[in-house]
Amino acid sequence: MKTLINKIGITLLALAITVSLTNCKAIQNANNKQKGGVIGATGGAILGAIIGNNVGKGGNGELGAVIGGVVGGTAGVLIGNKMDKQAQKIEEEIPGAQVERVDDGIVVTFDETSGVYFDTNKYNINTASQATLNKLIGVFKEYPDTNILVVGHTDSQGSEEYNMTLSKNRAYAVTNYLSQKGISSGRLTTNWFGETQPMYDNSTAEGRAKNRRVNIAILPNEKMIREAKQQAGN
Repeated sequence: MKTLINKIGITLLALAITVSLTNCKAIQNANNKQKGGVIGATGGAILGAIIGNNVGKGGNGELGAVIGGVVGGTAGVLIGNKMDKQAQKIEEEIPGAQVERVDDGIVVTFDETSGVYFDTNKYNINTASQATLNKLIGVFKEYPDTNILVVGHTDSQGSEEYNMTLSKNRAYAVTNYLSQKGISSGRLTTNWFGETQPMYDNSTAEGRAKNRRVNIAILPNEKMIREAKQQAGN
């Protein structure tokens, strides 16, 4: 999972995924145990689900390299089975979160209505958010053969420069909290996009609240991929 993704391809896939995954839940999605055998070699769908409608400059600019490509064939089926179980566990533990199974990964979206949120102009992890993250950490420890990508976003209130910094601080607040609670830093990658990747209408209070979000993507690590290929006889 180390291939870079063509920016034009990402944009088209991101637009498609925004429409197709708006109300999806993990258990409502196509079963990835079956899907894994026929998926092509691109991680663009995961990237689109994380960053929203457009691909712009933000964060460290390495999301494509982090997400990489999809494992197909029998190995993909085995990975899909494990990720399906993990996605369902997250839904059971955190029913307010939006959980999507995309390609080989899981995308979890938190906003002001779903468990992990920040007070206006703040980036500290409040008590309610800690409780939700602690449940997520329990799942991460139960399924250790994954990497975790944390991406921060804001609404359009305030300057673009301010919002880029705020989204960075919020994303790192989550990453640092996970690390402090025993998640290996080697599993964690942090990125941020400020106000540049809205998924909802910033002209409404409800839309702005949903755009003030943190996405967490959970991806199979090299150990899981290697073992799946070995089991598949690749």
